[in-house]
Amino acid sequence: MDAVQKANSGHPGMPMGMADVSTVLFKYFLKFNPKNPNWINRDRFVLSAGHGSMLLYSLLYLTGYKSVKLNDIKNFRQIDSICAGHPEYVENSGIETTTGPLGQGISNAVGFALSEEILKKKIGKDIINHKTYVIAGDGCLMEGISHEAMSLAGHLKLKNLIMLFDNNSISIDGPTSLAVSDNYKKRFESYGWDYLEIDGHNEKEIYKALNKVQNAAKPSVISCRTKIGYGSPNKSGKASSHGSPLGTEEIELVRKELGWNYKPFEIPKNILKIWRDIGRKGEKIENRWNKAYRKKKSKIKKFFTNDFIKSAINEKKIAVKDNKSLASRKSSESVINALVKRSNTLIGGSADLAGSNNTKTKYHRIIKPGNFDGNYIHYGVREHAMCGIMNGIALHSKIVPYGGTFLIFSDYCKPSIRLAAMMKQQVIYVMTHDSIGLGEDGPTHQPIEQLSGLRSIPNLNVFRPADRLETIECWEHALRSSKTPSILSLTRQNLNPIRNKYSKTNKCSLGAYEILRTNKKIKLTILASGSEVNLAIEASHKLAKDRIYSKVISVPCMELFDLQSNRYKNKILNETKLKISIEAGSSDCWKKYVGDLGMTFGIDVFGKSAPYKEIYNYFGLIPSNIAGKSKKLLK
Repeated sequence: MDAVQKANSGHPGMPMGMADVSTVLFKYFLKFNPKNPNWINRDRFVLSAGHGSMLLYSLLYLTGYKSVKLNDIKNFRQIDSICAGHPEYVENSGIETTTGPLGQGISNAVGFALSEEILKKKIGKDIINHKTYVIAGDGCLMEGISHEAMSLAGHLKLKNLIMLFDNNSISIDGPTSLAVSDNYKKRFESYGWDYLEIDGHNEKEIYKALNKVQNAAKPSVISCRTKIGYGSPNKSGKASSHGSPLGTEEIELVRKELGWNYKPFEIPKNILKIWRDIGRKGEKIENRWNKAYRKKKSKIKKFFTNDFIKSAINEKKIAVKDNKSLASRKSSESVINALVKRSNTLIGGSADLAGSNNTKTKYHRIIKPGNFDGNYIHYGVREHAMCGIMNGIALHSKIVPYGGTFLIFSDYCKPSIRLAAMMKQQVIYVMTHDSIGLGEDGPTHQPIEQLSGLRSIPNLNVFRPADRLETIECWEHALRSSKTPSILSLTRQNLNPIRNKYSKTNKCSLGAYEILRTNKKIKLTILASGSEVNLAIEASHKLAKDRIYSKVISVPCMELFDLQSNRYKNKILNETKLKISIEAGSSDCWKKYVGDLGMTFGIDVFGKSAPYKEIYNYFGLIPSNIAGKSKKLLK
């Protein structure tokens, strides 16, 4: 409460209400080592109710993590303090994930727990045998992502997952009864979870419940009846303690109520010693664990070693030899097929669209309830949870998750994608049916604004390959990008090859490159991505027949192109005054390239339901129209 007061901003109520539960958890049950926060076999502690971040920072400081110093806590919510308003993932810090958008931490926790089960099966339970604890609040359980994630966790029987539900019945607007009358016990039991209910301020009840769930056969939730702002004479149990400082007068009353006769940020040496001793226990546990680890060290190192790049090179050679038309979703399937053969740590999945996303191959084995010796997850129709769970999988260890859905449903995924980008996690999204090219399913399924919206997210690479070779190169770059999530935007319809020669160079890593030039001297630059590169090539040839010469630039990834040197970008963009762009989607993101004098061929309205060639014709995305309007532009 002192940190929140000093910042004049924050949420004191939840940390005060869950302090008792957290103390029992850290003192008796949580397996962690502050001297090695990245120990792979540590228990994971996730604060899904991220607004209560001061609880996490306090625990990290008290138990001896070097990442959080007392001065950081004094500078809570200030620039460059690790103690941000909501927990922000920092590697090797004890902050396991970025939370704040409510419910996200629950899905991350499911990903952590799932990763533990997978690695336990593949490496051995003598090396991997930890649990995941997640503190969730009323708000987390109101968010729809909580339903998706908990339903899948129950189905998979993730017995190593334990939720501590801060059941204080208060939200920012007031009592949760304003909006919620759920029967939590029935809700959790319907998911296949064990449900226990305790007094969250009774140490014996807390201990007994946590001890009981250590040997559970399914996921467990401990509903902790707590008072938000516990210890505050006038604000405990009220919304007034939720999201605002208590005020200096109320803080003095809390000190008297709790018998705490110390100044702000003053921690008695004897109490700090007890906390530091709690932290030191984990060091001994890890030392014992290291004996088993050393025996398997070479085997474990081999498990985590992948030959992704060799697979990509082989696929490029095969693609050049075949030189046939193929939908980029099918090209992606071929890449995945090759990767899975050579990888232990590539874990795939799809939101009930495996056959359409082409994310599942003959080399995949399904991860099932009680059987985690597989490499493919059926997420069900749960796009939001899938992406949140993949964040947890990526954060857990060196597993590389990919998951599939239609590009239109990236709208369901975006909050989790945004957090993956913020946390710099290697998550790969296979998003097919990337334009009006999907045809008859109509405007509800035809993405228009999605590419533009996704491209606006910092630290996210959005790939839209134009043929099989580009698809392979985009996959290769995604697998090299350990600090950046990637979206592979792929077609349903077949694409003609735009390149037919093998090259070791990954041209897609440049973001944009020249694919065709009809003369040494040119008057027009044509920029395009994905399926529209073929349209650009045809339009360029039509113009050449009228002695209007141009070059075609394939732009598989705007983000990578924008990172290139000014010299390279000038070479691509500034050879001609006039530029046009072609993409079957929102045109706004292309205007930075074509400028005021140029022209964008795109779609800034919703699509139509019809065979895809008819829709392209309807919207003027055909070579004759592009060539005709380009001529007028040049005049």
